Amino acid sequence: MAIDEQDWKDEQARVTDVTARIGSKITQLEKEVGDVRGDVIEMRKDFWDEVTVNFSNPDDLGETSTNLRQQSQVLSERERSHLQSSKALKKYRKLVSSPYFGRIDFRETTEDQAETIYLGIGSLMDEDMENFLIYDWRAPISSLYYDGSPGEARYETPSGMVTGEMSLKRQFVIRDRVIEVLFDTGVTIGDELLQQVLSHSADDRMKNIVATIQKEQNAVIRNDKTRMLIVQGAAGSGKTSAALQRVAYLLYKYRETLQADQMILFSPNPLFNSYVSTVLPELGEDNMQQTTFQQYLEHRLGREFDLEDVFSQTESLLNTEENAQQQARREGIAFKSGASYLNIITSYKDRLQSRDMMFRPIVFQGRIIISAEEMVSQFYTYDASVKMANRLDLMREWLLKHLSDFSVEERKSKWVEDQIELMDPDDYHRAFQTMRRKQQKNETSFNDFDAEKEALAKMVVSSRLKPLRRWIKNYRFVDVKGLYSRLFQDSYMLKELLEEGTELPKSWSEISTQTLNQIADKALLYEDVTPLLYLKELLQGFRTNTGIRHVIIDEVQDYSIFQLEFLKRLFPRAKMTVLGDLNQAIYAHGEELGQLDNLVSLYGEDETEVISLTRSYRSTYNIVEFTRSMIPGGEQIVPFNRPGEAPEVIPAADEYELHTNILKDIATLQEKGYHYVAVICKTEEESRRVHGVLSEQMQARLITKSTPAFEKGILVVPAYLAKGVEFDAVIIYNGSNAHYHRETERKLFYTACTRAMHELHIYYTGEKSKFLP
Repeated sequence: MAIDEQDWKDEQARVTDVTARIGSKITQLEKEVGDVRGDVIEMRKDFWDEVTVNFSNPDDLGETSTNLRQQSQVLSERERSHLQSSKALKKYRKLVSSPYFGRIDFRETTEDQAETIYLGIGSLMDEDMENFLIYDWRAPISSLYYDGSPGEARYETPSGMVTGEMSLKRQFVIRDRVIEVLFDTGVTIGDELLQQVLSHSADDRMKNIVATIQKEQNAVIRNDKTRMLIVQGAAGSGKTSAALQRVAYLLYKYRETLQADQMILFSPNPLFNSYVSTVLPELGEDNMQQTTFQQYLEHRLGREFDLEDVFSQTESLLNTEENAQQQARREGIAFKSGASYLNIITSYKDRLQSRDMMFRPIVFQGRIIISAEEMVSQFYTYDASVKMANRLDLMREWLLKHLSDFSVEERKSKWVEDQIELMDPDDYHRAFQTMRRKQQKNETSFNDFDAEKEALAKMVVSSRLKPLRRWIKNYRFVDVKGLYSRLFQDSYMLKELLEEGTELPKSWSEISTQTLNQIADKALLYEDVTPLLYLKELLQGFRTNTGIRHVIIDEVQDYSIFQLEFLKRLFPRAKMTVLGDLNQAIYAHGEELGQLDNLVSLYGEDETEVISLTRSYRSTYNIVEFTRSMIPGGEQIVPFNRPGEAPEVIPAADEYELHTNILKDIATLQEKGYHYVAVICKTEEESRRVHGVLSEQMQARLITKSTPAFEKGILVVPAYLAKGVEFDAVIIYNGSNAHYHRETERKLFYTACTRAMHELHIYYTGEKSKFLP
């Protein structure tokens, strides 16, 4: 709805007034921050001058301790004050050029007058600290802006529901303290504002969306009642953006009890971590912990095995023609990713309670001190009702006791005497100091030659046994590798562990051979990493993280049921938000996830809520109409009405013509002002080859799984690494039927095409892919 000239002038006058007040606060805070910072530096510099240090007697020691504590408290208080002022200053600097983006006029049922409420990314009060000039977008009353329309309205507060009438909803675009766009609307977010935001160029960082949050996205952001929130969203529906605003909302609402470091985001790859790293700081919040599931696996098992990652697994499957070995690999991935295999390993652990446990012998300098057989015998002397992890604790203490007894006997060995003769002067000096301390305790005399020799022998043996002692303390004596391998060696035992009605894959023999060959090379296939770690945890005790209160998993369709069950056990106190699109399940193990029902079963229907986001905002209407026909059920995806160029499907006679046309196309797209143009290939192998061709004519950047961040320009990227991000224009390098014809590649092709914001060009040689409309 158009705004009359006087209204516009009044609103601009308010913007000018509010930004002037913010400017005054900035000036005041800059002085405070500078003063406090100077105080902190001086206090740190003079810290020890202010403290009387005296260790001569117990009373002086107590006085010294008190002085240290008092001085430390003063310093901590000043540092805390500096931090708070700095955060406030940062917020006001963001507000000063664009203080707010929305206004609502709302009259409570019990009031005569309507209150005028302005919304921004942070709150601001007047000088008397009595009235809000700007409300934080996360405040309870702000939900009216996102969910309500003029007329009867209500919003929920901690003390109950507030009802009333909204008489006005107004939207702003303010830049450099000047109103550029201003209109009244009867819907959540006016198309004018959303059109303007979506028509902008892509960026190397995801931006906050607080000014354009839609009603369905607001339901994601403010949901804080369920244990698990599942967000099933179409490509470009803003699910990741909404999840990050959700984090900011939870940190705001529960600021007294929830800190950013108590939340963790599992993202699809390190590149994505960089892409979303600025959203929370833009909203004045600290970043939560960010990692990938692969990084966690490397942390836990990377020292013992060479771990395959999901990208290498995908490369292997995409670059190999269909044959018996590849079919076996796919069957193995599906089986090892599912609930049946999880149950097998759980049953296996129960079996080990009473039989078949395996240990690694304790070996010192090539000699077996304690054999594996002795360890098995000892293990099964413990009460069977004692938990497995507790029995292994008892085993560890038993082994350390044996090692201690062995250490005493080993001091008499010939090799120990030889080592004493060759002892370094520094080591000899350390032994001298040790004996001197004993002499002061009247334990011995340094002049006693036998005592000296005994001390030196003890030091030599203790030093040599130190790695073995650490090895035992870390439970390395449990033969997890052997135990896991047995699952693929003993088919009779494995069939006993199978649940009734469950069968092994037809190609189990080949699956076993592939698995055992990798383990023999101290390597693990990606589909074996989580199961082996799970078995290890069941035996040694689960390393749960009770400090994390909220887990966010992006691209959840890339996880197997097995992996999600593992994460559920890893974070037993946490609530979970999972985001994904089953139409973008491009990895082999994701097929096992199946329908939403499998996700809901993780915590059960009573503790789970599912929100579907069906409207796609990233791409133009033309691109969404085109891409949604590539997948079953695509008709449920609703395109946002932003017109643009129709996608182009362009044939090429041969590879030479293909490269020539793509080079011309890139130049044209750059002339149009597009900063991010992605040439999306099927695999990394293909991406490297195409990057080599393009680099001869222009500057292009190859994106790999180790690339730290996106940059402007021409990007050559494998399809599976483009997930979750967006580009101004996308060129599909070769959308031929030879490239994309297997049903397992349909979702990969769809994912690649849906990365385009404004233009999509698909090249092909030969016959075009059967997945293209």
